[in-house]
Amino acid sequence: MTPFQVAAVAVCVLICALDGFDVLVVAFTAASIAKDFALKPTDLGLLFSAGLAGMGLGALLIAPLSDRFGRRTTLLLCLAILCLGMLAAAAVSTLTELALVRLFTGLGIGGGLATVNIVVAEYATDRWRNLSISLMSLGYPLGATLGGAFSVTLIAAYGWRSVYVFGGLVALALVPAVLAFLPESLDYLIARRPAGALAKVNRVLARLNRPALAALPAPSRAEAEAGASLAAVARPPYRTRTLAACAAYFCVMTTCYFFLSWTPKVLTELGLSVSGGISGAMLMNLGGAAGCLLFGFFARRAGTRRLAAAFMVGLFLAATVFGHVPATPAALLAATLAIGFCLYGSINAMYAVVPPIFPAPVRTTGTGLAMSVGRLGAVAGPSLAGMLMAAGWERPDYCLALALPMLAAVLCLRWVAAGEPAETARTVPGAVSPVRG
Repeated sequence: MTPFQVAAVAVCVLICALDGFDVLVVAFTAASIAKDFALKPTDLGLLFSAGLAGMGLGALLIAPLSDRFGRRTTLLLCLAILCLGMLAAAAVSTLTELALVRLFTGLGIGGGLATVNIVVAEYATDRWRNLSISLMSLGYPLGATLGGAFSVTLIAAYGWRSVYVFGGLVALALVPAVLAFLPESLDYLIARRPAGALAKVNRVLARLNRPALAALPAPSRAEAEAGASLAAVARPPYRTRTLAACAAYFCVMTTCYFFLSWTPKVLTELGLSVSGGISGAMLMNLGGAAGCLLFGFFARRAGTRRLAAAFMVGLFLAATVFGHVPATPAALLAATLAIGFCLYGSINAMYAVVPPIFPAPVRTTGTGLAMSVGRLGAVAGPSLAGMLMAAGWERPDYCLALALPMLAAVLCLRWVAAGEPAETARTVPGAVSPVRG
């Protein structure tokens, strides 16, 4: 990895950290918002789901723009949406307004997550790709952890609205970083060939200390036949893999976003203070950081899908245990740490498994579609939890019910493998392989 590639991955890690904070900002401020607006559990569930629904739409509608207009342009658009959405959330006066603003903000989060996933996969070398993707995933819990720490201080000093102002300003600050350190992806330039593609490719090659090209290399057969549309990934030979990836994402996100959204509130209802509930969420994110690093270091050796399945089964077990541990701070926080370790490892596994199965012209389209379907699960998980709690379900029951999708996700991983042809789509076009090493 050259310093240029490291810088590109680092910018993506920072964007992912911002996304992690922006996703969980409602969880951090839920108790304060519920007090100000007199919300019921079902109201909070809908508020959690509004942002997640926006993420699904962003992954479906905005992420594919990076296959048409470029990864860099799409990331800048997503940062603009995040900035406007977070600042607008600080000015709302009703629950409806906040829900609509969170829906809008989710567009930028969903589109941004899908796009940075592709940029990291395309700019990292084969040897360091799994670790780079893990570091990108690590940005998510680290951003949420640091955001939780800032949230405690900001809420105590200035109220919950200040947390959203902070998030908007951070999004604005990341725009210069993208402009300076994140040029357009080589895979996109070679596969899509926009105006001035050769000159742009050679500028990137110069930053990689590689000789300039006299002409663009011919695209691979898969790249030549694929079109940047949802229809392309719904046709053979990608149909089975697309369905499997969508189903796996749905199951993983159903379980994961239940815990990501509800953990602070559940912990406070079990006797912890508001700051204690946020601290529990931070501890979950720290466990997730360890899980991401472990996945990155061992996925290449153990096998990406095999290790992914282990994390998913682990999350099922940890979630079930969380439903039965005594309501003491030590037991609850220990179970939360275990959940975070397996939870982020499972999400990280999806980031590593899905992009390589699509060729460059439809890579973000296919990945974005799978993520978008996953957001349906992310919406369903918190909403279903709110309904189950309102219906009187006890902690062991709703935790088990919302842990079961992880077992289905393990089966979907086998379906992804079964749907791949003998010659899988490469993450990096052959023409660029000598550049990347």
